[in-house]
Amino acid sequence: MHNLEKLGWKKEYDVLEDNVARVISVQKNSYRISDGDLEYLAHLSGKFLNESNSPLDFPSVGDWVEVQKLPEENKAVIKRVLPRRSQFVRQAAGNRTEAQIVAANIDIVFIVNSLNHDLNLRRIERYMILAYESGATPIILLTKRDQSTIDEIEDAIASVSEVAIGVPIIPISSLNGEGIEELLGYLSDGKTAALLGSSGVGKSTLINSLLGQEVQETKDIREDDSKGRHTTTHREMFMMPNGSMLIDTPGMREIQLWDGGTAIETTFQDIELLEKDCRFSDCRHTTEPGCRVQEALSTGELSEERFQSYLKLQKELAYEERKQNLKAKMEEKNKWKKISKQQKENYKYRV
Repeated sequence: MHNLEKLGWKKEYDVLEDNVARVISVQKNSYRISDGDLEYLAHLSGKFLNESNSPLDFPSVGDWVEVQKLPEENKAVIKRVLPRRSQFVRQAAGNRTEAQIVAANIDIVFIVNSLNHDLNLRRIERYMILAYESGATPIILLTKRDQSTIDEIEDAIASVSEVAIGVPIIPISSLNGEGIEELLGYLSDGKTAALLGSSGVGKSTLINSLLGQEVQETKDIREDDSKGRHTTTHREMFMMPNGSMLIDTPGMREIQLWDGGTAIETTFQDIELLEKDCRFSDCRHTTEPGCRVQEALSTGELSEERFQSYLKLQKELAYEERKQNLKAKMEEKNKWKKISKQQKENYKYRV
């Protein structure tokens, strides 16, 4: 048996452990995997490719996979993906109705924002929904603490705490180490965390700082608008000195939601609580009498920006669900068309 435990392995699968590895890097159609002792370059088996119907079926960083090793070539064949404990999924960029897995089997999602002009509460709300839906625990990191005054840091924490209710918020500096010890307190041995955030927020610099070596390329942000340039171009998992694992992801230009489920309720729990106090259970929060939400808006207890964000994300998730249902119906219809055509062909040859 290999040293899978140091990769976070838990004995919860009915599989021979000698044939198990974890995906530590994904680049297009190639995978780098580790069994805790050795790393292999892996590809998917023909059977896997034939039986896979969705992007969700394919391996992602953090996945546990059953493999056939070819040690003499330092390669392996991936036979199947083992059931995931958690998965961070978003709607793929562009106009396709397609899910994209960012990371799998994660315990913590570090939502990374910079204390400079990048700080965006509406973006944080989106990341919060994705994080809660993944099944992992969200934690907010506010980077570049060394470039901000105490008042600026306190103001930022106060603003973020209004949208990240009950979520730890840690201001950090990768350059002087401030806040790093508090961050490491969440990364115990065997835990897996993912870093999520837009380009230029300091994810690569943070990883280099935590690992004590230059493993990720870093680039300066543009001075005029604090926007970053992409330095991480693929997803990769790193082993931390304390025995935890950290997954870096490319900066996301688009944060499109895939499935909100109850995550939107958790993210906007303040509004959900207000809604429960409305006089009417079907209150639309417009002109109905006894609307607790409208009362909170009028007194400033709830900001108009947060409420409009809540409504916008609800509409977006409802639209996405309709698109997914339509796609599923079309795929089912096409499947039966193919089956019917094949049956007719078989009948013709029998006759």
